[in-house]
Amino acid sequence: MSGDGRPLRISVFGAGSIGCYVGGRLAAAGAEVTLIGRERVGAEIRAHGLRLTDLHGADVRVGASGIDFATGPESAATADLVVVSVKSAGTPEAGAALASAIGSDTVVVSAQNGLGNADTLRAALPEQVVLAAMVPFNVVHRGDGHFHQGSEGDLEIEQHPAVRAFAPVFDDAGLPLHARDDFRSVQWAKLLLNLNNAVNALSGLPLREELSQRSFRRAVALAQREALTLLTARGIAVAKLTPLPPQWIPRLLTVPDGVFRVAGSRMLAIDPHARSSMWDDLEAGRRTEVDWISGEIVRLAASSGTVAPVNARLVELIREAEAGGNRHWSGDALLADLRSQRAPGKPTGKRQRN
Repeated sequence: MSGDGRPLRISVFGAGSIGCYVGGRLAAAGAEVTLIGRERVGAEIRAHGLRLTDLHGADVRVGASGIDFATGPESAATADLVVVSVKSAGTPEAGAALASAIGSDTVVVSAQNGLGNADTLRAALPEQVVLAAMVPFNVVHRGDGHFHQGSEGDLEIEQHPAVRAFAPVFDDAGLPLHARDDFRSVQWAKLLLNLNNAVNALSGLPLREELSQRSFRRAVALAQREALTLLTARGIAVAKLTPLPPQWIPRLLTVPDGVFRVAGSRMLAIDPHARSSMWDDLEAGRRTEVDWISGEIVRLAASSGTVAPVNARLVELIREAEAGGNRHWSGDALLADLRSQRAPGKPTGKRQRN
């Protein structure tokens, strides 16, 4: 509820899989929600309403009349809270659109991948409170208004007094917010986990099937170790988002398949339907967010005067896949390709073995 006792008015700017899922859950909990996105999504919701399921058995439905859908930013004009869930490439445009539509007392939350989207929104919205948030779970669009949460995790958000006003409706929706002072370290931790996105997209497999194969996991471990080496050298803290510290995760990924089936399931629950958002983008013919995931590691290396060849190669392979290249790599082939890249900071090709 808002401070005057009326339902909280929430606009979700970027009604893709994450936006529809989060917005739908909030609407089911009693918030007045407007989804803002493409007309094709609006037509689907008007025809079918929303069905929101998760790996733990939740099955929430919101009828077409229970949620508004719009295609323009003006629909956010009266919102108490705007959740921005557009792809990272669209953040500057989203900021400019919202700047002409919302009031100075509207709180804006960036629920996006990458590290700099909240800063981009702050530059466009200097009068508003803009907070970064992290959505840890995967959402799969299964058609006919059905959006499925395929992995576990709770929402994280920057610590700020404004969070108190809307945290209760997130709690009621089954999406509790965990406010953190060390939010940049949370973002780096999520980015490390998201380094699997490119590997998953190149495998063409569901997440659980991809991660069941040691060669794919070793490929992810290469990317994560490269990133952790750079982060440690720069003194950048990384939060613990799973039962294991982030520095231990690459080692877990390299254990035999049987060991990983037991230990991995204790670290993160993933159901058979889960896919990475990068795979989904490739399937739909959209440009991916690889520049804001693996590309962040490449930029971190460049700012440190070195290179990140494994992550740079993943960026290159995803770009090739976007242009019609191979999207069904075997684990052995992908691992061999990544191992053939130069080691960070080395003048000649030196293979890393994991």
